Amino acid sequence: MKTLTITDAKKNLGKWLQAAAKGEDIGIVSGADIIALRKVEVESADYAWREYGATQEEVARYESEMHREYKHLKKAGKIKPLTAKEIKKAVGL
Repeated sequence: MKTLTITDAKKNLGKWLQAAAKGEDIGIVSGADIIALRKVEVESADYAWREYGATQEEVARYESEMHREYKHLKKAGKIKPLTAKEIKKAVGL
């Protein structure tokens, strides 16, 4: 395992994150602890649960409601597709 001080890790954080993403063992020394950098897989349901405590059923119910609302707004003419040029103009690019 490659171990780094916090200062050394901050200097080249991108490099160490890329190394960890490739599977290298990278650890950052924090006091008496070594904190490992590891790549993790995150799913939307997992994220919703971790960040908001939402269950998969709640996420599915929310997605269904948003889909229904989107269809309603599109049918009412309140949603219109924009071209890339229109988006750039809207945000001032």
